[in-house]
Amino acid sequence: MQQKIRNIREQLLSDNWYTLKKYTFEWQRKDGTWQEQSREAYDRGNGAVILLYNRVRQTVVLTRQFRFPIYLNGHDGLLIEAAAGLLDNALPEERIIAEAEEETGFKVSSIEKVLEAYMSPGSVTEKLYFFIAEYRDGDRLTAGGGLVEEGEEIEVLEWPLTRALAAIRSGEIMDAKTIMLLQHLALNVKF
Repeated sequence: MQQKIRNIREQLLSDNWYTLKKYTFEWQRKDGTWQEQSREAYDRGNGAVILLYNRVRQTVVLTRQFRFPIYLNGHDGLLIEAAAGLLDNALPEERIIAEAEEETGFKVSSIEKVLEAYMSPGSVTEKLYFFIAEYRDGDRLTAGGGLVEEGEEIEVLEWPLTRALAAIRSGEIMDAKTIMLLQHLALNVKF
């Protein structure tokens, strides 16, 4: 395939939490002409997400935590999500096992990769790795809740799958990655 982009220039706008850069580049259009464009891209690294489920009890483990950006957009800020986190230079499989335990208190060892997806490709570079894992009653080692030093204060929710699916329809669950995993579970895992 012919190269469709050239003359990429970048300008650092912020390096506070993660990096925000403005890129100016030339894009080759279908008619062969080159058009200058500019875009801002936020780079926070890649991440992983996992949905824990119990086949016997037909339950899932979710979390609820405060998310300031959605608060700014008119939400109360308390978002219900599957456990997730940034990779921080670790393999997705390794990092999500640790993240699941930090956030939910459940120790999982056998995980299944579901897919990889870009969640907001118009402005964020992050790619998410999606996993599911079955848990049993004896797998809960701690209360979970996240890491205080990272500013986390996470409530752990263990809900029937039917309630979680209804919460998507009612708008109680509005997190895209969680909706994707719940739908995957409902369509592909036999309970």
